[in-house]
Formats: sequence, structure tokens, C-alpha cells
Amino acid sequence: MAGFTMELNDEQKEVRDWLHGFAADVIRPAAAEWDEREETPWPVIQEAAKVGIYSLDFYAQQYFDPTGLGIPMAMEELFWGDAGIALSIVGTGLAAVGVLANGTEEQIGTWIPQMYGDADDVKVAAFCSSEPDAGSDVASLRTRAVYDEAKDEWVLNGTKTWATNGGIADVHVVVAVVDPGLGSKGHASFIVPPNTPGLSQGQKFKKHGIRASHTAEVVLDDVRVPGSCLLGGREKLDERLARAREKARVGGERVRNAAMATFEASRPAVGAMAVGTARAAYEVALEYATTREQFGRPIIDNQGVAFQLADMRTSVDAARLLVWRASWMAANGRPFTAAEGSMSKLFASETAKTVTAQAIQILGGNGYTREYPVERMHRDAAIYTIFEGTSEIQRLVIARTISGMSIR
Repeated sequence: MAGFTMELNDEQKEVRDWLHGFAADVIRPAAAEWDEREETPWPVIQEAAKVGIYSLDFYAQQYFDPTGLGIPMAMEELFWGDAGIALSIVGTGLAAVGVLANGTEEQIGTWIPQMYGDADDVKVAAFCSSEPDAGSDVASLRTRAVYDEAKDEWVLNGTKTWATNGGIADVHVVVAVVDPGLGSKGHASFIVPPNTPGLSQGQKFKKHGIRASHTAEVVLDDVRVPGSCLLGGREKLDERLARAREKARVGGERVRNAAMATFEASRPAVGAMAVGTARAAYEVALEYATTREQFGRPIIDNQGVAFQLADMRTSVDAARLLVWRASWMAANGRPFTAAEGSMSKLFASETAKTVTAQAIQILGGNGYTREYPVERMHRDAAIYTIFEGTSEIQRLVIARTISGMSIR
């Protein structure tokens, strides 16, 4: 077990500086263009693949860092560059985490490499959980998966929404209902291989922020996938459903479902994304405040500005520490006895919204224009309190965990 430390080792520092250089030299100069275009920045993803950032090997190295700091460090630096482009680069990771969290070794080895492709032919993947009538309320999912025993195939029908890379992905990971009577405990995750008939892209969303990241509906119309595409396998699913039915009959402990397992594993990483955006806005505001003069002196000489910057830096650092703590705990098998993963995501998300708004205020009219990046950063920051569990859901998780009560 790795001891918790706030000091990165030499190897981690080298990776951090490498990522920061890519974010500064490649991502940030392209940010405004792809935000305006509202398209997937394939050339930037290609560059990330060429240097080894967009690859299975890179994310595996960070994922298995025994300190737990590899992934949050990487996310912070990339999202410091730009949230929309960074999400296009890392969006495949949520689908990969879904396979890692629920799949067999054979499924992990088969499908995750296909999610990334290679430097000459990059691929992306999508994790599909939310539905038009089921976002935070995962128990209300309607997408069904029915087993055709004669053909050893699962037949999927339904509509998913808010899917990053939805419809353009080569590999889709879909959460579907296999036993409606068990609510959220009756879910399972499925791999939908490339070019599977019946899967199509629905509406592509035009968004307030993270506009370089593709977000769309995914329509499943009699989509047939082999039995081997059930993550974890049929035997494991049957055992889990049997336990859930028994618990439902006699009462007892909650059984975690496939979507929640994925979100739980990724919450500190989302917090790190928010830290990156907040830090970027703070740095722009600090530089502006030290160079912009009003009434014959830099505006940072005014306490109204200086105190805002002090609060911004304090919040950014506090958010990072919560993210690092949760990431270290997860990597070292420490249980989230106080919902530390949700704490990190909640605080970092709210920090990103607040700090980017403060940055606009410090820049004044300039901050409200697209000539400066803080306007875009503020639009991007809004998503952190919404996706992968809203701030309200994080508070609910924390409250239930610390009280032991089924707070509604």
C-alpha cells in the first residue's frame, strides 16, 4: 500500500510537465477554434495519439499508479488546456473504466484496445447510461436487454442520451435493464461492437460549454450482440441477480449496479477535470490583475481584487487535495466511509463554477468577451456540477453515507 503524500515523485513530475507542455502548445491554441466549430477535434486527438497521450498504455500506466495520483494529475493538466478538447481526448476513458470495473480479463484485453485504435487510425468509445427520462434516477432506465438463448445473443432496445462520443464511437458500452423487477439492481452493461446493425446516432446536442466534445443520443433498435458482450459474463450476472432477488425478498444491504460502479470509480477524475479548469481561470485572472492598471496602479493593489484571488487560489488547492485524497483511497482499497469520492467531485465542481465566475469579474468587460478565455472556461465549468452525478446527487450520497439513513 502506497503511503499518502502531497509530493509527486520524479517520474510523476516528468509526466506532469510533459502533459502541461502538450496542453500549452497543442490544446490551448486550438481551443477557441473548436469551441466555435462545435466539432470533435480529430487533428488534436491524432496529435495526442502520436505522442502517446491518447493510448491504452498511457492511461493504464496512470490508472495503475499505486499512489492513485496518475489519473487526477493527467486530467488536471489536460483540462487546464481546454475542457472541450480534453474531454474529446479522455472521453473514451469512461467507457474503458466501465469495462475495467465490470468486465472479465478477456473482455478487457479484447475491447479496450479497440476503443483507442492507434496513432495512424484513432478510435473513440462511448459509455451510454443516461436516458431521456432517467438521468440521476438510474432506477428508471427503460433500455431493455433480452437474452435470446437459441442464438446466445442479447437484444437491446431503447434510447440513450447525453453520451460523450455517442454514435460516432467505434465501441459503445451500454447499460440496460435485464430484470425490471429489481430496479437499479437489475441492470447490466453490454459491449456493442463496431458497425453493429440497429445502433444509430440520434440528436446531436448543441451545448453551452465543452462544445468541442461530441454529445448525442444513441438509438438502439433490435441491436443484437453476442452473449460474450455481456460484461462480466452470464454466470456472474445470474449470481448477482439471485443475490439481489434474495435481498429484495428479506431486505438487507444494497447491491451496487453496473452504472454506479463506473461513476463511483470516475468521480475523483471528474473532480480533477474541474480543478484544471478552475486553475486555468485563476491563472488568467492573476496575470491580468498584475498587469492591468486603473487609476495609475495594477488592479491587484485593490483589496477587492486581491482578496478574490486569495479565495480563488485557496479553493483550487483545497479541491485538489480532496481529489488527491479520494484518488489515493481508491487506489489503495480504502473504503469511502464518508463518501470521499463524492466529496471531491462536489467541491471541485462547485469551485470551478465559482472561480471561473470570479475570473470574469476580475477581467470586467474583457472577461465577458471571447477575446479572453475565461468566458469559455466559465461556460465549460457549468458541466461539472451536472454530469456523472449532479451536485445535488453528490450531496445526497454524502448525506446518506454519513448518516446511514435513506435520505430522499
